[in-house]
This record gives sequence, structure tokens and C-alpha cells, in this order.
Amino acid sequence: MLAVGVTGNIGSGKTTVCKIFEGLGIDVYYADAMAKRLYQTDLELKDGVVKLFGDASYDSNGELARQVLSDAIYRDPKLREALNTLVHPRVFADFKGWCDQQMALGKSYVIKEAAILFESGANKTVDLVIGVMAPLSLRLARVIGRDGGNEETVKLRIQSQMPQEDWAERCDYLINNDGNILLQEQVLIIHEALMARSLGNRK
Repeated sequence: MLAVGVTGNIGSGKTTVCKIFEGLGIDVYYADAMAKRLYQTDLELKDGVVKLFGDASYDSNGELARQVLSDAIYRDPKLREALNTLVHPRVFADFKGWCDQQMALGKSYVIKEAAILFESGANKTVDLVIGVMAPLSLRLARVIGRDGGNEETVKLRIQSQMPQEDWAERCDYLINNDGNILLQEQVLIIHEALMARSLGNRK
């Protein structure tokens, strides 16, 4: 079974691409969503977060205070690195367990969606990588329309990620999401290539 990463900067449309793959019957592991679950269920991780950020990192209901962490890591890159050191290995282990389950079901390939696939080292947990690209102006408009905020704030979020020009050359496939080429057509071409590649691996 192939494990395929899908990555892209915020506003690139990587989640939309993954939904198209799901429509083709492909299972997708959403790394950010799974990390949110682990923040609540992994007691060792919770303890590490509290040690790093204090008791205010979880609210009175035991829910992660995401804004508290977000504000802290944007102010202090060392805190961001320390948090990533806590979280990423647990997400990697969770993904491996999930892949084992999918492999037992005889799946041809699965997808891991992760915004910081290369930055986190998660590219080492997959066999191939699909990059979703879009012009900066379009990414800005999408994020502002989706999340609100102003252009300056969104630019800061984008600048905290690896530029797409830097990771694009490390991808096995690229999808252009500038609105001029249908996403469905691009996804279908890659899907057929991955199915053929998976079949070849089984022979």
C-alpha cells in the first residue's frame, strides 16, 4: 500500500483536493484534525503542553486553549519548536497505526494531508508527495474570505510556512489550483497513476 502526502500552503486548496480523492474512494488522514484529537486524549502530550505553556493551556472544561498556544508560539520560535517536538512524533505514530489498519483492509493507497509536511519531517512517513499550488493573491483572498482577519495578519500566517517555491521541487506530483485548470481532472490523472503504481508494487 502506498502512503501519499498532500501538502500546500494555507489557502492553496489542499483540503478541497483531498475531498476529491475521498470522492474516488480514497481514505484521507487529516494530520491537523488528528493532532487536535491527540491534544485531548494523549495524557503524556497534555502533561507536556501544560509544562511548556502553563495551566492556561487548557480551559476549565479540559479543552485545549488554542489561542493561548498560538499567541505564545508566534512570539517565541523556541516554544514552537518545543511544541512540535512533543506533537509530531505522536502524530507520526498515530498515522502509522492508521496505515496498518488501512493496509489490512487491502487499500491500494491512502493520503495524509498536512500543511507542514516537509517542515515537520512528515514527508519521511509517506512514499510520495502531492503539492497543491496557488498564487499568493488567490491564497490571501481565500483565507480572508474563510477565516476573516486582514491581509497583514494572513500574510504573517503564510510567511510562517515554507514558501511553495521551496517545497515544490521536492514533490512527486503538483496540482495547480489557480482556477484555470479543473481540479477534478488533475486529481483523476494522479489517481490513475497512483493506482497503477500500487498495482505494480503488488506484482
